[in-house]
Amino acid sequence: MVLLSVLSTSCATSFTPFTSRLYQESNWTEEELHSIQFWLSEDIVLRRVQRGNLSEIEEGEIKVVNGERVEEVFLPKGTPGVYLFRPKANRLAISFEVEGDDRYLVFGPSPRENNRFVLLAKDWSRREGTVTYGGKLYRVDARAADAALLVDLKRVNRTIIDSRTAKGRKVKDD
Repeated sequence: MVLLSVLSTSCATSFTPFTSRLYQESNWTEEELHSIQFWLSEDIVLRRVQRGNLSEIEEGEIKVVNGERVEEVFLPKGTPGVYLFRPKANRLAISFEVEGDDRYLVFGPSPRENNRFVLLAKDWSRREGTVTYGGKLYRVDARAADAALLVDLKRVNRTIIDSRTAKGRKVKDD
């Protein structure tokens, strides 16, 4: 039984927060960033309330709450994501959905979170923030401000060493 627990822990993936230090020291190219698998550290719930008499059916989960239509997108902890582009220096646009490259969230380093790349919003209040997702404005709970990007550092830092031994070179005899 002890052997089984040791085997299961040795096979488990250990995630590391994606930090500005890791990002700057690695100096990845665009192509390399596209090959990194990211994961979410915390749940994120995007919520959009539509007021008025709307009859359009939209993607996502639509609920009726007190006569209002509410659209929610749930991104659970551990959701894998991919890099799309850099909207600004030191910012990463990460997509967590298969369809729609306009469905992404922006992450950047937070000094109060040890420079981990966390969810960025257009503005944060005590209770919520505003983000753009799929070209629409959504509200996120203030707890989503702690949602950070994680990486499997062993896979990211995979190093390929091309090694050879020089045989030496001698002066030619005439």
